[in-house]
Amino acid sequence: MAIPVSRRAREVKPFLAMELMERAKELEAQGRDIIYLCLGEPDFPTPEVVTEEVVSAIRGGATSYTHSLGLLELRQEIARFYRRRYQVEIDPAQVLVSSGTSPLMLLLFAALLEEGDEIILSDPGYACYANFIRFPGGVPRFLRTREQDGFQPRPEQVRAMLSPRSRGVLINSPSNPAGSVMPTAWLEELAQLPVPVISDEIYHGLTYAGEERSILEFTPEAFVLGGFSKAYAMTGWRLGYLISPPGCMRALQSLHQNFLICANNFVQRAGIAALTRCDADLQKMREAYDRRRRFLVERLRQLGLGIGFEPVGAFYVLADARHLGSDSLALSREILEQTGVAVTPGIDFGPGAEGYLRFSYANSMEKLREATERLEKYLKGR
Repeated sequence: MAIPVSRRAREVKPFLAMELMERAKELEAQGRDIIYLCLGEPDFPTPEVVTEEVVSAIRGGATSYTHSLGLLELRQEIARFYRRRYQVEIDPAQVLVSSGTSPLMLLLFAALLEEGDEIILSDPGYACYANFIRFPGGVPRFLRTREQDGFQPRPEQVRAMLSPRSRGVLINSPSNPAGSVMPTAWLEELAQLPVPVISDEIYHGLTYAGEERSILEFTPEAFVLGGFSKAYAMTGWRLGYLISPPGCMRALQSLHQNFLICANNFVQRAGIAALTRCDADLQKMREAYDRRRRFLVERLRQLGLGIGFEPVGAFYVLADARHLGSDSLALSREILEQTGVAVTPGIDFGPGAEGYLRFSYANSMEKLREATERLEKYLKGR
């Protein structure tokens, strides 16, 4: 019996970074030595105080449901963090904690969008954004950005794209895939738009030059996605949060109650430890990422790859490889098969990055050196 699959499910495109990683795992299982530069997966262990806290929490019985918005203690610490870091006052009742930011994006767009409503977002940008918008019936409106702007959207371009169906503009700073930070003046302008800004701030805490600012410093009528995966090396813990204007919280809470119930109790307690006891760990990781960033940018340039905008945040370098071919997926597959180095094709992030390759430096300096040596041999042979 042929069971039909819904149109909605068929329209979700594969996540190519994961596809490359899965092929790399197959090669690794065959005995190949693989270096993973394809995912934003910190190679550092989660800080010890966090792991100790979760063990203690489990042993103490923190295995029950929590409030659907999340533990009040965690939401209070998130509010204190924004007061301390950005001088922004947030009511803990505006914070929704969940199992990572991905389910929160799905709930947010389900709450904001009727069929045919639009969200403006950058091309290139994070590969999964468009799928989160399309799944509840929305329409992603792509704004082609420029490398010299760090592939960040200029406010005047966003304003020119507004239509009666526009329901928000989605931004990411520091950004994936370019590692750029949006200028403060641009954030101020975007905050004046007649639609809300949805700011993905998951890479906050990983900025090495310039200043990262939260959209909430410029308007309270914005949505912020944040979490623990990247800066705290907690990807597998699946813990994120959404800060929302008060008027939308009841709808978001109802969706969360129905579809996700709550984030894991003991993981939320680990989040409290991360916010309150990990500053030294974060500083060490940030310094290491910065050393890797500077090494990888210089090395890729030596290999002849173009870097028109030097990354200053997150842990990615988006390098122009168009002189090697126009099909970045085919190129990344060839590099993987021939060198054992897994990198992400630019097309994963939109047509605006076709011909580019994204390199993650969330790996050790030793691995980065070995990877670039392999790439050098590959390029000479090619």
